[in-house]
This record gives sequence, structure tokens and C-alpha cells, in this order.
Amino acid sequence: MQELLGKIAALDPEASLGLRVIACFDELIIGNVNTRALLSAAASLAGCNAGYAQEHPRRVVRVTPRGELAPSDGAGPGGLVQQADGLTVWLEREGPKHANDDMILERLALSVRIRCGQGTQDLDNRRDLGVLLDGAVPVDERQLAATRLGLSTTGSHRVVAAPLFALWGGARPRGPEDVVPTSLGSLHAVVVPSDCTTVSASPAGIGIACGVEHLPHSFRTALVALRLCSLPGTPLVNADEYAGLIGLLADAPSDAHMPDVDLLDDVMTHAWACPTLDALIRAGSLRQAARLGGVHHSTMQQRVDVIAAMMGFDPIDGLGRTRLGIAYLVWRLRHSRVLDLPAPNAAVEASA
Repeated sequence: MQELLGKIAALDPEASLGLRVIACFDELIIGNVNTRALLSAAASLAGCNAGYAQEHPRRVVRVTPRGELAPSDGAGPGGLVQQADGLTVWLEREGPKHANDDMILERLALSVRIRCGQGTQDLDNRRDLGVLLDGAVPVDERQLAATRLGLSTTGSHRVVAAPLFALWGGARPRGPEDVVPTSLGSLHAVVVPSDCTTVSASPAGIGIACGVEHLPHSFRTALVALRLCSLPGTPLVNADEYAGLIGLLADAPSDAHMPDVDLLDDVMTHAWACPTLDALIRAGSLRQAARLGGVHHSTMQQRVDVIAAMMGFDPIDGLGRTRLGIAYLVWRLRHSRVLDLPAPNAAVEASA
């Protein structure tokens, strides 16, 4: 448990502590840890003793921030307290409460209730965003979740996806947010209005705009956009930039056999490959691609000839451009490193 807290704390000193609290207790619940471990996590996050008491059978446990048991003889709830269904948890805070004490106490209470076989419904209510973004959940249930989250079921929204170690600067987008499990790991998801086309997070992906019934698709496109980011060059990608292509990528099986992508592996051995391919799929002509790539048009033509010879088709003629664009984007997804954890010292330096 201490190792988990260390990893979360090392992700980014500037990341929201509230998100770290959520992520920490989510992992502990999934790991089915005991009550003492839950209390130890709360005490470590709060920096003060955490306690737990139940009525039947009578039991009191107090844990220090170092994870050690504190004497419980005659001790009862003190400081910040939360009670429900015969269970009581508290933080023994001396002086004014800290900014995240309520979040820590709420998560501790929920985790203890789940550990004791209670609170399943509370967990469901806390996970409304996960329900909303899960395409396997029936539409009517997702619409109910949207209503509970305060979202208009007739309005248009987007989903923003970011790793837990993302650096946020300036004002955060307003909207329902939570840590959501995905095939890529737990990610920070935020539902924002459709007119929100940029955020101050690095890295982050912004999904397409749609109604609440299609937000699972917006989330999938946000995940693709996030994986298309590169640090430090492209810290933010909006799915709108790639229009319908990103929707195809979002719904395609990750293990789909795509021969063009395999052929592209050899092309990518050239140092000029990435900027050249990016220029080719964005440009409407060879000369425009040369300008975007910052090279003479004759140099661009030579590179196109090399690509055509290696790929077996003309990359700037008709469907060839589309084939090249899809292959290049899929190649970037398969080789994306944007979700790799940064070294702890790198996160510290970035925040300095």
C-alpha cells in the first residue's frame, strides 16, 4: 500500500490531490485490501491518524500516518467524522481541516462499507461517469446517469481524456469528472460542453462532440486522440482535427491485420519519415507538402518516390493518400508512448 501511495505521489506534484485520492482508493477496493490498509491509506494521504469503529461486534481501529496501529482503548471518533449503517470513520485532524479532508473521508467511508459488504449502491452512484461512458450499458441507463450528473440529455458534449500524471495549467474545464478504468489503464475523464475545443492539460485528448447517448464513442475518440499526442511536441490532440478517420480508428480492433502498417515500419527507419508523412496527409498537393515539411519540392518528390517504392502504391494519388493516412495514424497508435509513466524526477523538474 505504501508503494502504491509512493507511485501516485511521484506521478506529478501538481496533479490534483483529489484525483490521487480517488485513484488510490479505487486501486485498494479492487485489490480487496483489509480495513487496516484502508485506514493506513487515509492516514497517509491526510497526514494524521485515521480511525474506524463498528457497533456489532464492537471494534475500534486507529492507524497513524506511518501505518502503525494507535492505541484504541477508550478511544472514540474525533475530529472529522462520517457515520453510516453502524460504521464510523474519522480523521483526527488538529486545527483547521485541509482542502482534501472531505474527499479522503468520503472515500474512506465508502471503501470501508464495501469492505464490510455494504455500500454497493453508493459505489454505483459514485461511478455514474463510468456508466455514462460505457457503451455496453443500455442507453436508458446511461441517460439516467447523465441526468444524475447534471448533464442535459438534449445537449451536445465532449469527453476529455488524460492520464493521472497529466500536467494541468490554468483553469480546468468544468464538468463531471472521475478516474475511469479503460483498456489502457485508469484515466482521468471529464465531460465538457461541445464548444470546448482545447484544455490546458499535457498530454490530453479531446473527443468528438455528440449527444449523451453517444458519449461512449466520444470517449473512445478521446482515447485515440490522447494516444496520438507526443511529448513535448504535441501535448494536446482534438479528434476534430482528423474528422471521420479518428472515428474509424476508435472502433477498429486493436489487433486488426493491416499490411500497409507493416510496410510502413520500413519507411519509418528514415529520419525524415514522420515530418514527411505528416505533411503528405495534411497537404493538398506536393508543393504544399514541401512547404509544410520545410523542404524543397524536389526533395519532397524524392521522398515520395521512396515511399511509393517501399509501400507499393502512390501515396499522393487518390486512394493512396487515404491508405497512407490511415496506415500512418495506426502506426502512431501502435508506437505511442504518451501513456508511459514519466520518471519521478522528470515530473518534479517539469513542475519547477
